[in-house]
Amino acid sequence: MGFKRSQARMKEIEAKLRAGMSRNGISPKAQEEIILSITSFALYGFPESHAASFALLAYASAYLKCHYLAAFTAALLNNQPMGFYHPSTIVKDAQRHGLKVLPIDIMKSEWLCTMEELVGRSQESGLGYQYSAVSAQQSANPILNVIPSEARDLGFINHQLNSGDPPHLDPISNQQSAINNSSVTACLRGDRHSNLALRLGLRYVRGLREEAGQAIVRARNSAPFISIHDLVHRVPELRKDELNTLAAIGALNSIGASPQVDGVEFSISNCQLPSAGQSKLAIGNRKLETLHRRDALWQVERAVRFSGPMLEELPEPDVKSPLSPMNHEERLVADFHGTGLTVGPHPMAYRRAQMEKLGIRRASDLRKLPSGKRLRVAGCVIVRQRPGTAKGFVFLSLEDETGIANAIITPDLFQKNRLLLVSEKFVMVEGILQNQDNVISVKADRIFPLDITQAETTSHDFH
Repeated sequence: MGFKRSQARMKEIEAKLRAGMSRNGISPKAQEEIILSITSFALYGFPESHAASFALLAYASAYLKCHYLAAFTAALLNNQPMGFYHPSTIVKDAQRHGLKVLPIDIMKSEWLCTMEELVGRSQESGLGYQYSAVSAQQSANPILNVIPSEARDLGFINHQLNSGDPPHLDPISNQQSAINNSSVTACLRGDRHSNLALRLGLRYVRGLREEAGQAIVRARNSAPFISIHDLVHRVPELRKDELNTLAAIGALNSIGASPQVDGVEFSISNCQLPSAGQSKLAIGNRKLETLHRRDALWQVERAVRFSGPMLEELPEPDVKSPLSPMNHEERLVADFHGTGLTVGPHPMAYRRAQMEKLGIRRASDLRKLPSGKRLRVAGCVIVRQRPGTAKGFVFLSLEDETGIANAIITPDLFQKNRLLLVSEKFVMVEGILQNQDNVISVKADRIFPLDITQAETTSHDFH
């Protein structure tokens, strides 16, 4: 089995194999068992060298994810499309592992995703986190590399080996790494001892051309934007549809949030950014009004409308938008429509109380439950698989705010619910929990659609 073979080719091999086994006196029953074992690998049989190389990649990836989560996630996002999982799944997984993912912000984001250091938070002064870019974002290489000395300075590497702790091998250099068991354990439980955050890049704004994105960065580096009108005036490369998308995803909310207060200039980097439902920045004990998304959309319309030659030079006073802020569902829909993901709560988190009333378990609960238990699990369908060697079985991966649950769909259940299974974005599965050697899945016997959100979630289907 040196390479991938088609089923037709395997049939030819089977005939020769049966003839040879018959000549050697192997019983028909034994022949069937041997043939079944071999043909089950017909579509993906590879030599052990493939397994070994894949294991090295898996180990190296796990090491980077554990110790350099921000850089690893940024590199994955900057090199999409690639791999098995959609960027929205990568972001949610990183958040569950303790990474702070910051939204696209026209005052902060580069074209690529970058890392920012959370300098700190003063509880006495009430100042929020200050975000400052680390040197990795200045590299010309689109894959963010973490230089060992920088990683050490930022707290990635603990050079104080505990006595008795065996050294770990760095999967890249095959040299001993100064990471001790306690720090590995801390990483695995989400305690990173790091102030690095990931800032989403402008490349994730759907429909935004790189030419326009780079023009935004160049203009901002000259001087911060003081208003949306200022942005439109200084970045003529931006089209109206691009401005509308930036406004809808909240990327323009922070424009102009740097006034003079009592003779002291406060910049947005010294403020605690508001949550999705707020429209104020916290500066010490003061509250500073910022734009909300519909404010920004309103201001875009005012900034791009044609005034005519007689009125073009006349100053127009700012008028507060009469529009109400978006609710969480509207923000969710706008995030997925404009970027394909959200850094806010998972859609299932908004409906968790209803899920509990229906007896639906969280994905993170399954590991604690006994095998054989009947239960319900639900989530956003992120993967659909139907391998040719699985005898018609379909495998679903359902994501909620706590993780991923895997469901096994029998051929009969798939045939009865084909349209539901291939088209619904959120489903509930009812069935029996299977836990074999910590490989956990739910063998479904019933499946139902769920009306969770109108957001345009994406799945990886039948690849």
